[in-house]
Amino acid sequence: MSAVWTTDEVAPLTPPPASPAAPDFKIERETHKLEKRLCREMGKAIVDYNMVEEGDKVMVCVSGGKDSYAMLDILLKLKARAPIHFDIIAVNLDQKQPGFPADVLPTYLTALGVPFHIENQDTYSIVKRVIPEGKTTCGLCSRLRRGILYRVADELGATKIALGHHRDDMLQTFFLNMFFGGKLKGMPPKLVSDDGKHIVIRPLAYVTEKDLTRWAAHKQFPIIPCTLCGSQENLQRKQIAQMLQEWEKKFPGRIESMFSALQNVVPSHLMDRSRYDFEGLQTTGVPSDDGDQAFDAPSFPPAGLPGLQVVHL
Repeated sequence: MSAVWTTDEVAPLTPPPASPAAPDFKIERETHKLEKRLCREMGKAIVDYNMVEEGDKVMVCVSGGKDSYAMLDILLKLKARAPIHFDIIAVNLDQKQPGFPADVLPTYLTALGVPFHIENQDTYSIVKRVIPEGKTTCGLCSRLRRGILYRVADELGATKIALGHHRDDMLQTFFLNMFFGGKLKGMPPKLVSDDGKHIVIRPLAYVTEKDLTRWAAHKQFPIIPCTLCGSQENLQRKQIAQMLQEWEKKFPGRIESMFSALQNVVPSHLMDRSRYDFEGLQTTGVPSDDGDQAFDAPSFPPAGLPGLQVVHL
């Protein structure tokens, strides 16, 4: 079943011309590879975390940004060949921010042929009234959006709520929580909402922002700029993003290694007493793979570029 979700069999984007010029052929080939990778990575995340099940009605939150457009686009491609039946409804929250082009998303979604719902709520005025000028608005804005979207999900009968956060968002959140919140806590690919009534999924969990940017440029999504949280230059998240970008330039492969670490947690080698029973730890006299080799220096694989195998002669 999982093979159907993650197969590389993707139809060509456009029929190849009779005599393509070399540059055009290369661009089309690279775009085709990108589409396959996006479908494969989203399909793998869906399978790994059991995000979508038979009969689900998935409410796909579309903000008008590149990530949510791409999530909807790739999810529709996967739906066409998925081994199960599920429905998709796109939902946009119109927060009444000045200059928001209210016709863009209805026009796009109608042309796409996907069921959709536009929820009109003036959260912009609330945020601007409550948050002093110059302060970040993310906290209040996020809480308002969350409550509204949970209510809409109930009204629409949605069983899953899909958000467009990608791999880089998850890493940034991990570092934000560690640097500023004092917690080893990231952004999970799947969770139960704080009211206990909804399952929230992030199908782009394995997808990089770089690939989403390229896909958005290829598809020419009608991007709607955000004048709320996304436009605030002093956000700590932007600072973390810049840090990660610098690391990736200086140390290729480090981002992949850190993301892999989020999926390979060893509670016995951390210090959280609520996650591991340090107080009750006893010797057993039996060798254990989880046992600590306290006097041995830790070993790490040699550094290298992603996708390249290091061969020792």
